[in-house]
Amino acid sequence: MKKKLASVLLCAVMAASMLTGCGNADNATATTPATDNKTDAAATTEAAEKTAEAAGSVYYLNFKPEVDEVWQKLAKEYTEETGVPVKVVTAASGTYEQTLMSEIANKEAPTLFQINGPIGYQNWKDYCADLKDTDLYSWLMDKSLAITGEDGGVYGIPYVVEGYGIIYNDAIMQKYFALDGAKAASMDEINNFAKLKEVVEDMQAKKDELGIEGVFASTSLTPGEDWRWQTHLANIPVYYEFKDKGITDTDTLEFTYSDNFKNIFDLYINNSCTAPGLLGSKSVDDSMAEFALGQAAMVQNGNWGWSQINGVDGNTVKAEDVKFLPIYTGVEGEENQGLCTGTENFFCINKEASAEDQAASIAFVEWLFSSETGKAAVTNDLGFIAPFDTFSDDEKPTDPLAQEVLRYMADTSKTSVSWNFTSFPSQQFKDDFGAALLEYASGSIDWDAVKTKVVDEWAAEKAATAAN
Repeated sequence: MKKKLASVLLCAVMAASMLTGCGNADNATATTPATDNKTDAAATTEAAEKTAEAAGSVYYLNFKPEVDEVWQKLAKEYTEETGVPVKVVTAASGTYEQTLMSEIANKEAPTLFQINGPIGYQNWKDYCADLKDTDLYSWLMDKSLAITGEDGGVYGIPYVVEGYGIIYNDAIMQKYFALDGAKAASMDEINNFAKLKEVVEDMQAKKDELGIEGVFASTSLTPGEDWRWQTHLANIPVYYEFKDKGITDTDTLEFTYSDNFKNIFDLYINNSCTAPGLLGSKSVDDSMAEFALGQAAMVQNGNWGWSQINGVDGNTVKAEDVKFLPIYTGVEGEENQGLCTGTENFFCINKEASAEDQAASIAFVEWLFSSETGKAAVTNDLGFIAPFDTFSDDEKPTDPLAQEVLRYMADTSKTSVSWNFTSFPSQQFKDDFGAALLEYASGSIDWDAVKTKVVDEWAAEKAATAAN
C-alpha cells in the first residue's frame, strides 16, 4: 500500500522539490541525496514513500491496559525517529468493542485497531483495509492465520501467537514425586486426564506435607474475572466438537464434550486453595498471586501470566520451575495433545482513514516488527511471541512460559489445540456461561442446567447475530 501511495504522490514530490530549496525538519528525509548504489528513480521513489509516511499520522486504539505504558513509549520513540505523530489510546478492560464503536465515529478516528477473529471481522469489515500487498503480510510465517475475505483480500493480520494450559511449579511437583506412595514419578507420566486426576487428588490429600494450600489456585468466578473458564477452558470441548464435524463454526452447538469440560472444572474447584462456594469473590490477580507465592502448585492461564507471576511482591517461584502442562479433559487420544495455541489479536487498518494515515499506520506496524528497537520492545516489553519471519532465534522471548509455548510448538509429536473461541457467538453468551459456572460451583444448579444454558444460548445468540 505504501508503494501504491508513493507512486500517486511522486509527481507532487518532484514538483515540490523544484519550488523549494530545502524542506523543514519534518520533511528533510524527502530531499536526502541518493547514495551511489541507488538509481535516481529508486531514490526518488524512496523519498516519495517517506514523504507519504511523514504526511500522515497514526492513531492506535490499544486493547490491553496492562501494556499501555509500553505502547506510549513506542509511540514516542517512533515519532522521535521518523517525525510521524503517533497517538495511543487504551480502552478500559472489557470495554474495547464499545470504545472502538464510539471512537470510529469521530472525525479523528483510529487508523489502527484490532479485531479478535472472524466474528470481529464480521462486525468491522466495513472499516478494514486490504493488507495483502503489505510487507507485514509477506512476513507472516503461517498465512492461514490471517483474516481473509471472500474476495481473497487480507483484512486482519495476527501480531502475536499465544498459548495457554496448566502452569505448574516444578519444584512442588518434584517434592511430590519424592513422597512415598506418589501416583507418578515424573511429569512425563501425566499425559491424560485420568493420571492428572489421580496425581492432583493425592497431592490435595498431602497438601500439608507439600506446604501448599491447594493444588490449584482459586478458580476466579467473579463476573468479569471468569474468562479463563467461559472462554479459554470452553474452547477445548468446542475444539473437539468442531474437529469431529470438520467445521470451524456452527449455528447450533451440541456441547458433545460437556462431560469433559465438567471433568477438569470439577478437578479445579475441588482441589483448590478456596472452597467452591467462595469462588465468586476471587479474581485472576488473586489466583496468580497464590501461585506466585507458592500456595498452589498449578494454575490455568497463558504465557502472558508470567508478568503477573514475576511481578507479585514476595514471589517465591523461580523462573526455571515455571512450566506448562496441556489441559487434559479425558478425550480419547489426548496423550498427543499440546497447548491451546493461537491468537485473538489481529491488526486492522481503518480504510475510512486518509490514504496518508493508512500508509503511516502500516509503516508504524512494519517498523515495530522489523526494526531493532521495535523487535526488542515486542519481545522484552510486550512479551509477544511474534508470528513473523523477521525475528531471529535470539530475538524471541526468553521468559519461561513463552519458551514453553515455543517448545510445545516445536514438538512434532504434539498437536496444538486451535483457538476456536473466536467463533463464540457473543460476549453475552460468555458472560452467561460464566454466571452458570458460578451457580454450579456454589451448588445452586446441577451440570445438566449448565449444559442446557450453553446449548440454548449459543443458538439464540447466533440467531440474533444473523438477524442483525
